Amino acid sequence: MNKLHSEFAYISALRGESYSRGKACAVISVIWRETPAARKIHLAMADVEIAARTIASVNPATGEILRELACASEQEVRDAVLRARAAQPAWVALGVHKRAKVLREFQFLLHEKKSDIAAALTREAGKPHVEALTTEVLVVLDSARFYVENAHSLLRDEHLAHGNLAMKTKAGRIVREPYGVIGIISPWNYPLSTPATESLAALVAGNAVVVKPSEFTSLIALELAALFHSAGVPKDVFQVVVGDGSTGAALLNTEIDKLIFTGSVATGKRIAQAAGERLLPVILELGGKDPMVVLEDADIDVASSGAVWGSFMNAGQTCLSVERCYVHRSIYEPFVEACVRKTKQLRVGNGTDPQTDMGPMIHERQLRIVEQQVEDARTHGARVLTGGRRLPDLGPNFYAPTVLSDVTHQMRIMREETFGPVLPIMTFDSEEEALALANDSEFGLAASIWTRDRHRGEVLARRLNAGTVQINDAVSCFGISEAPHGGVKSSGIGRTHGRFGLEEMVRIKYVASDRLPRMKKVWWYGYGRNFANQIEALVDLQFSRRIGQRVRGAIGPLGSLFRKRL
Repeated sequence: MNKLHSEFAYISALRGESYSRGKACAVISVIWRETPAARKIHLAMADVEIAARTIASVNPATGEILRELACASEQEVRDAVLRARAAQPAWVALGVHKRAKVLREFQFLLHEKKSDIAAALTREAGKPHVEALTTEVLVVLDSARFYVENAHSLLRDEHLAHGNLAMKTKAGRIVREPYGVIGIISPWNYPLSTPATESLAALVAGNAVVVKPSEFTSLIALELAALFHSAGVPKDVFQVVVGDGSTGAALLNTEIDKLIFTGSVATGKRIAQAAGERLLPVILELGGKDPMVVLEDADIDVASSGAVWGSFMNAGQTCLSVERCYVHRSIYEPFVEACVRKTKQLRVGNGTDPQTDMGPMIHERQLRIVEQQVEDARTHGARVLTGGRRLPDLGPNFYAPTVLSDVTHQMRIMREETFGPVLPIMTFDSEEEALALANDSEFGLAASIWTRDRHRGEVLARRLNAGTVQINDAVSCFGISEAPHGGVKSSGIGRTHGRFGLEEMVRIKYVASDRLPRMKKVWWYGYGRNFANQIEALVDLQFSRRIGQRVRGAIGPLGSLFRKRL
């Protein structure tokens, strides 16, 4: 019974729904009161019902249903992973050069279809066409470029020198081998760039990949699969399993070799717990509450434009968004005025309109979260300087870009992830106070510092608890293919992108071979007092702080080479 409750709670979390134990009890108790035979039939029928579930891809700007899709059943997910495992050895046998050529072809195909893919992103995710190109298509194209250019040098065997004198007769090397099958559970806010960049790294390293996309943006994932397959990635080496949260749970419960999850902290913790039971390696990117620190010497015009873009691009639905803005008291008023003025100039509307700056939010549930946080801030004394309301005349999921002042850390808007178009601004009086405020969060994904003194910014950056710190910019670090992406604290574990993202896709193996294979090793059996003295001399030779002791130690170990061994 408790196990069933756990399953209900886990699936609810993956689906982004609240878990009601009372509701679960009502369902479970009906099943449990039946005879064993009836219960078996009931559960089997439930499996059929689950297998027949469908999800709908909806245009968030208009509410139009773009397409309905059948959810993959647990068995279908398991079969996909089995096919991936069977196909992976042939894929890795191609070698990194041939795999890189396939990625290059993928890059060419994506470039040729860039406009169509961007339009599909706008329809399904709502973002303006320009943002679909810059934050999705361009990011993936450059990621492919990086792995094509660097995969061979980063994945090749690495000679490992031995400093220990006793080990000088050995040749050592680091070998990088693919995990096997990588599972990816990807989000709706960047439905192309997030799974694509992760998949590119996994594929070039020799892994097979099974992606479970968000139920809100499944069509983009299917487009991604079509591009990979057209480029030459075998269909079983890259697969997409469509479905809701229970499909993601099914993927986690298969025999994948590693899981990459992007989503909420609550779901990430559940995944970590489930993965821990079988020691499944995971990468968890769990969002952020990124601070923006504006020092007194910052360019107000530049910094305010950065704050507005960093808060409202993709309707604020970005883990790297500016979600907390701290401004030195001496420039607070003109900075806030500039932010309000620029926010009022933003054109909100359907992303298909080339004049649109900000599109809709993804769905009603996310919009309600933003409303609740803004209302909580207003109730506790914050001032809404612009926005703070829905825009129903534009469509079902539009919310006005909002600027708040007089906020404090007692408000939810400064502590919980908002994931919406809100810019809360707070004052500080000193560097130390700014750092304390910025670090006062359970999250630590990224941060930004705004100053005319780059050296000063870089010094302060080292004191911020974040996976990435940018000086005089925000969010764009995701578009730097060489840079690792990931955070600290509740923002997750592990890294994607760049060299460190590629390292996450391989197991490290150390291989040591003996240069004198016919010689018995000095440290093998045949111990005795003389051998103990010889080893002490060897230790003195390498590590004594006294030169004389080192010199004497150089002679002592020689006798060990000629002693009798078993």
